[in-house]
Amino acid sequence: MPALTQTECPALHLLARGKVRDIYSVPGCDDALLFVATDRVSAFDVIMKNGIPNKGKLLTALSLFFFDYLSKHPDTKHIPNHVITSNIDEMPEAVHQYRDQLEGRSIWVRKATILPVEAIVRGYITGSAWAEYQKSRTMHDMKLPEGLKESARFDPPLFTPSTKAEVGDKDINIHPDQLAKHLPDPALAEPIQQYALALYSTAAAHTLSRGMILADTKFEFGLFPPTAESGGKPTLALVDECLTPDSSRFWREGDWAEGNKMVGFDKQFLRDWLKSGGGGWGKKGGGIEEDPVEIPQDIVEATWSKYSEAFEQLTGNKFVC
Repeated sequence: MPALTQTECPALHLLARGKVRDIYSVPGCDDALLFVATDRVSAFDVIMKNGIPNKGKLLTALSLFFFDYLSKHPDTKHIPNHVITSNIDEMPEAVHQYRDQLEGRSIWVRKATILPVEAIVRGYITGSAWAEYQKSRTMHDMKLPEGLKESARFDPPLFTPSTKAEVGDKDINIHPDQLAKHLPDPALAEPIQQYALALYSTAAAHTLSRGMILADTKFEFGLFPPTAESGGKPTLALVDECLTPDSSRFWREGDWAEGNKMVGFDKQFLRDWLKSGGGGWGKKGGGIEEDPVEIPQDIVEATWSKYSEAFEQLTGNKFVC
């Protein structure tokens, strides 16, 4: 089956196409939205020409697994999330006609005002954080001790937010103290940090029990409209995706040691291929100015293999399309 890189649902109202998700509203349903995970894949903030077949379905299934797990765990069950249902039959009738496109990759969610930040939690130093540390002994402008090695563990984990850029722009890492300046209500900064750290710690304990390390992850939050139940105030809630290989770095526990450059269950095959000049990448600096490229089949298959292995390891179930 070819990759579904774009949905077409003319009876619904397309609100946005993100790096992965198409978001629709449904006529007559003002308080909910349809989130659809396509098979699009991006690297270095650029969406590639082709996608990875069934990637959107896997991301949806893994997100739903963790939304459910976190909503029931004693340490995180107080944190609301936006999931209403993933069952097409329980969604508005206007959605049903697009079942062939949407089955397995769609979530009907409670509408929220998305906050313009990404709540990143790092349990280990790797990726862009390691690159910054090597240059300045800082991470998100926070001073770190001398002598850290790549993949070293942070105890406790560190909250390292960033701005949330539009598609085609680059997120900017910020110091936690600067978070409040980027929010519509500065008072949201503290609960966002508390929620993110609790979610990370709970998820990291689960992944470790499955033989996997959650090196880092990013959460997104939104505000549900005020209700009588919320005392007339907006409610902070976990939204978007949750603990997928697109938003998180997972490592095999048995491979970890300080100083090792770890191989994750994510898009690293694609990133490495691009950095080596694959598809002509790098002519414009290797960043968001680059033109989209066609991913070769071997890179598609290698990336899919990592995603499906992560799903099986984290959930205990084989992924079935």
